[in-house]
Amino acid sequence: MAIRVHVWISGLVQGVGFRWAVEDEARAEGVTGWVRNLPDGRVEAIFEGEEGAVRRVVEFCRRGPALARIDDVQMVHEEYSGEFEGFSIRR
Repeated sequence: MAIRVHVWISGLVQGVGFRWAVEDEARAEGVTGWVRNLPDGRVEAIFEGEEGAVRRVVEFCRRGPALARIDDVQMVHEEYSGEFEGFSIRR
């Protein structure tokens, strides 16, 4: 079953390669969507794909890459749209 989740990650998540690591994880899992930095220091992302793959990418967001420190991950389930061709880093 395909799902969509919208996530906001807070902590030390900017300037530590977080977006690139999430992009690598999402692509490896076949998950589509995007990730971007927010002006308030958080990272925002939308993930779409098979439920297990999306859950694995979200779990990666809870750990982050080595230099990151994750304080909180907020997640909202949304209606799957299938609108994305792949996964990208947005500016």
